[in-house]
Amino acid sequence: MPTATLKNSLQVAYTDEGEGTALLLLHGYCGSRRYWDDVLPLLRSEFRVIAPDARGHGETQATEGAYSMEQLAEDASLLLDALHVKQAFVLGHSMGGYTALAFAEKYPSQLLGLGLLHSTTYPDDENGKAGREKVAQRVAEEGIRGHIDDLIPKLFAPAHRTSMPDKLELARRIGYGTSPLGAIGGALGMKERPDRLSALEQARVPVLLLAGEADGVIGPEKRFPASGPNVKSVLLSGAGHMGMMEAPEAFADAILDFVRSASGAESR
Repeated sequence: MPTATLKNSLQVAYTDEGEGTALLLLHGYCGSRRYWDDVLPLLRSEFRVIAPDARGHGETQATEGAYSMEQLAEDASLLLDALHVKQAFVLGHSMGGYTALAFAEKYPSQLLGLGLLHSTTYPDDENGKAGREKVAQRVAEEGIRGHIDDLIPKLFAPAHRTSMPDKLELARRIGYGTSPLGAIGGALGMKERPDRLSALEQARVPVLLLAGEADGVIGPEKRFPASGPNVKSVLLSGAGHMGMMEAPEAFADAILDFVRSASGAESR
């Protein structure tokens, strides 16, 4: 498992497989690069896939304080620099999508395309912000396990909570590996994220919006916040918030079709 020390001194663990056009996959809150285990083999046959553990998640170093989406975007940009990758498709799941939006604002010259995977441009409402605070306080007081046990079932479609026990168990084990500092930092950072609809509407690169039909985290009203000739929207039938685990083939196909189409448009 390779690691890199970035110019901001953060030690990052990552996967880097395949060749060609680079896809940077950013996982969600209390996840890790292992979220991509089922889709990585399907993507690396055509593209170079770079999948880091976010700050405080997986095997990447944890730091204290809130992790702003801008800070996580900087980590992603510096990792591309460390790997001598000039441009990439940046595709983010959930919190990774919020990071990808911040990346699009801060580092447009590094961006070939943008993907929100079970994510949204909208900020937390007041109830959502209060929930983030409760999570941070709970993890600070009790540790990570209770929060993960409550969180993981909500990420899967109701039908899959019983039909995919192995997937839920894997997601739990990945979640248990999150540093308490990472869980706290991620929650507080997401609480403060701004509305980034304008980042999507003003994007001059191809955009993929991928949503799960049975996602209980990102509701129908938030799944496809923008449309246009550069925006491709895909709804995964029956999937919840974890399409990469619940429907990996369809999830990977959506990404492959998007990147192939975008790369073809660039070459013409």
